Amino acid sequence: MLKIYGVPISVHTRKVILFAIEKRIRYEIEPVIPFNPPAGWGELSPTGKIPVATHDGLTLRDSSVICTYLERTHPQPALYPQSTGDLVQALWFEEYADGTVFREVVQGLFVQKVIRPNILKQPTDPAAIVAIENEALPKVFSFLEASIDGEFLAGGTLSVADLAVASNLVNFHYLGYAVHRERYPKLAAYFNRLLHNAALQTALRNEQPFARSMGLDCEFLSSLNLAA
Repeated sequence: MLKIYGVPISVHTRKVILFAIEKRIRYEIEPVIPFNPPAGWGELSPTGKIPVATHDGLTLRDSSVICTYLERTHPQPALYPQSTGDLVQALWFEEYADGTVFREVVQGLFVQKVIRPNILKQPTDPAAIVAIENEALPKVFSFLEASIDGEFLAGGTLSVADLAVASNLVNFHYLGYAVHRERYPKLAAYFNRLLHNAALQTALRNEQPFARSMGLDCEFLSSLNLAA
């Protein structure tokens, strides 16, 4: 069985979970919080980051590596497009989501609003939040808004690009934000469509106890039937 080390509300861990659900791969979660890792974590994850996965005697590190492995071992349904042009597009958006969207917007907000006060017991820096809201967020969301041309981001079908972007937008909403419907209408509609994806709903349903225990804002899910 695929074992995923991490926490389900992690953007990158959720991407792997979504990938596994879409491909109907049985998996189990081994909870690991990077700020308080278990003994021996440095051997399993030399970077200290999550997720890590193990499967068939292999240790897989980094969400993109894990997803590539799962695509190779479980090719259907394909979540990386077959044509070269569409594949390049999907890889670009996966990298943009994992890198820019996460690091410049979601991670900083999550650290300030959740990690610092609740885990590190440190005060939030309001100036850091304002800087992200006024500088990084508009740039990133404007790019995503301009990039959406259809139901999905690459190849006309669901791909790793959509799973990576959706995972970031989930955490953005967990922080009490929402995609501004007037400013970013295509992005807001895109996220709303993805919220009705069966795999994402399964992942969100399973992670709700953890999300609520951390005091995250789950109001954006109120219109969905996520009852177990």
